[in-house]
Parts: sequence; structure tokens; C-alpha cells
Amino acid sequence: MTLGPTMSNSEMPPPQGGGEGWFRRNGPVRRCLRYLGMITVLIVAGLFGGFLWFADAVTSLRAPDGVKADAIVVLTGGYQRIDQALGLLRDGAGGRLLISGAHPSTSPTQIRRTTQSSPDLFKCCVDVGYEAIDTIGNANEITRWIHDHGYHSVLVVTNNYHMPRSLLELRLIDRQTNFIPYPVINSDLKRKAWFAEPDVLRTMLSEYAKWAAASLRSLIGIRQGKGLRSEEEIQQESTRPVR
Repeated sequence: MTLGPTMSNSEMPPPQGGGEGWFRRNGPVRRCLRYLGMITVLIVAGLFGGFLWFADAVTSLRAPDGVKADAIVVLTGGYQRIDQALGLLRDGAGGRLLISGAHPSTSPTQIRRTTQSSPDLFKCCVDVGYEAIDTIGNANEITRWIHDHGYHSVLVVTNNYHMPRSLLELRLIDRQTNFIPYPVINSDLKRKAWFAEPDVLRTMLSEYAKWAAASLRSLIGIRQGKGLRSEEEIQQESTRPVR
């Protein structure tokens, strides 16, 4: 005896609750996975786009003609950089030169002999800094030197791929000085397929990762009120004794 209408299996309502509900098409787990996938795609696209911008900025850098500043700083990393900076000093592009981040075992006399520079030029107008061991250290060492001498405009000499991060670190510490980039260009990356050369590509990717990390660190510092220092703080640091 049938008490009421019966329903076939196809007409039965889907089960409510239970473990299967979490993984159904519109369940919370699948929604979460979709959101994570979208976020991952956006992050990857942002990093890739950022690298393209970084690579274009680096390959487009050119040394300015007839530029002059109060002084010149060079971040060590090869004698080609130092040769370029000494050439600028000889040409009168700046009144004094700081070689920042020299190895402790390297004396000014060794640098002068290797670069075949004039003893008189080194004696009157070249300082060698030994404190910096990385780009952040370069920025601190350079900033102290700048404020010790009261300079307002400074030429920054380093390789083109290293220039964006160098300027970022310098400008984060010192907002008062006008830093003028003078890139050292080993080869014209604009005219060659550098992305097909493993060594060049590896260098560009490494520098981009370091620049991106420095940019993120600077944004966090700015939001926390620690990313930039006032001129008074810089001057106080420059008067501290060097250890």
C-alpha cells in the first residue's frame, strides 16, 4: 500500500551537510582554492611585469654627457668602475672621490697602481672607505662621507644593473642630496639578446630580486615611519666615532 507519491533517485535532493558538501563545486574549499589560484596568477604576473620594467630601465641607462657635481662616489665591485670614477675626477666632474667598500687588505697605493692613477690625484682628492660589505653598507658609508664634507650633489658610479638598487638605498637614507647616476656599461644590452645569455640573465634576475626585496623593505619601513631618516639623524650618525 502506497501512502504517497514516490521519488526516483534522480529526483532525490542532494545531501545536506557532510564532508562532500565542502568539496562541491561552490563549496568553501573550492572557492578558497580558486581565490588562491587567482592571487598566485596576479603575483606571478606582477613579478614578471616588474622584471620587464627593471630590465628595460637597466638596458636604457646611459652615462650623461658633461655632467658636474660636488663630488663622486663609486661602489666597488671591479676596477672598471674605479677607472671610470677616476676619469670623471680627472675631468673635473666632481671635486673629490670616495671609493666605497674597498677590501680591508687593499691599500690606496694598490688601487692607485692598479688603475695607473696619479699619486698627486690620490693624495689630494681620493678617499677610500673600508666599512661597507654590501649595498646597504655602501649607502651608509657614502652618506656619512657626504655630510662630513657638506656636499649637495653627488655622481654615483656603479654598473648599470646595480644602479637601481644603489640609488634606492642611497635615497632611502638621504633625501637631501641630489644623487646623479653615472652607469658603467660593460656591453650595450639594448642591442643584444642578453636574455639568451645565461650569465647575463642570471645577473639580471639576481639584481631584480634584490631590488624588489629592497623596495618591499622600504615600503614597510615608510609605513612604520622607519624607512627614511631626517637630516638631523644623518648628521648625528656622521658624528659618531668610527669603530
